[in-house]
Amino acid sequence: MRTVPITRSSRTARRPAQPDHPGAELPDSYDLVAGSLYGLAYGDALGKPTEFLSFDEITARYGAGGPRDLPPDPHGVARVTDDTQMALAVADALIATLADDGALTNARFEPHVRECFVDWWRSPENNRAPGRTCLTACESLASGLPWRDATVMASKGCGANMRVTPVAVAYQKRGPIDDETRAGAAQLQAAVTHGHATALAASELTMLAVRWLLDGTPLADLTPRLRSRCAEQRITYRADWLGDLWRRSHAPSRDDWTARGWDECAAALDRLTVALERPDRHSDPCDATGQGWIAEEALATALHCALLYPDDPVAALGRAAATSGDSDSIAALTGAMVGAVHGLEAFPHDWRERIEYRVELDRIVGTWTAAQA
Repeated sequence: MRTVPITRSSRTARRPAQPDHPGAELPDSYDLVAGSLYGLAYGDALGKPTEFLSFDEITARYGAGGPRDLPPDPHGVARVTDDTQMALAVADALIATLADDGALTNARFEPHVRECFVDWWRSPENNRAPGRTCLTACESLASGLPWRDATVMASKGCGANMRVTPVAVAYQKRGPIDDETRAGAAQLQAAVTHGHATALAASELTMLAVRWLLDGTPLADLTPRLRSRCAEQRITYRADWLGDLWRRSHAPSRDDWTARGWDECAAALDRLTVALERPDRHSDPCDATGQGWIAEEALATALHCALLYPDDPVAALGRAAATSGDSDSIAALTGAMVGAVHGLEAFPHDWRERIEYRVELDRIVGTWTAAQA
């Protein structure tokens, strides 16, 4: 297993060869997109066995740095949870939306999100301790309710943003997708199940974290940039994507409802900033930035773990999996971030052979890298 730190310069100097075509050079975008999506799945698999353990139990079992290798099942496959499954559902919804040079709009995206989420809900593979909010909302979607009636308005669980990475890495043949369009899509895919304003804001921020890292924003600059986004967007309501969703809340006004979500995300990022003034690689990151069961904490704690090990993605995933909270979701988001920085080549090569849903991940990455050609 390789644990040597991989830097951006070393990653770009040696691009990976596609497994089916040995020796073939691939564009750097392939490495980054694959790194982010596979990183999400790797983190999810590492955090799956630790999700309901305390920090002390995890470190006693795996050592101070947490798990460092994908846990195989009896068939040698590293199983993931609903986090990866629902990320794949979002990816498939995006692929269907963008097919035939289609544009990414609410009217085109929402029906595919509904279909893919209901397919996930009905699947016999939906047996990985999925969140109650997702199950409740998807059952309502399956019954035919409009999504604004199906969503759970009070929920800001991390199910809203654990699955948003595909919105950050998606490409379309008609040209680049701008950040504001991606932001609307990130909020919509969250709002279909999680109707709380904070779930929407955290999903947008999580998506932008991955997108900006893919575009070259240094990891060290990400927290202040996300914090600035909170201030800029504080009363920005995306009516073209959300319609009148806010009216289902008990907020006195649309601005009040929207601001609450951004303010709660800002507070989580402020806690992260304080924690990073004295970085601590030996204690539970959840003590400083939250256990990650809710969306803004999942973002903050995942970024916390990434920033503790900016040049060692495997160590970052180990620390994210060794958390006392929602370890699989925290590690999945950490993996998406560090994968966007370092690329697929930064992870042990055998992980790709063993991760569950490899065929689906390869298909999605191939679709979006081909769209850039």
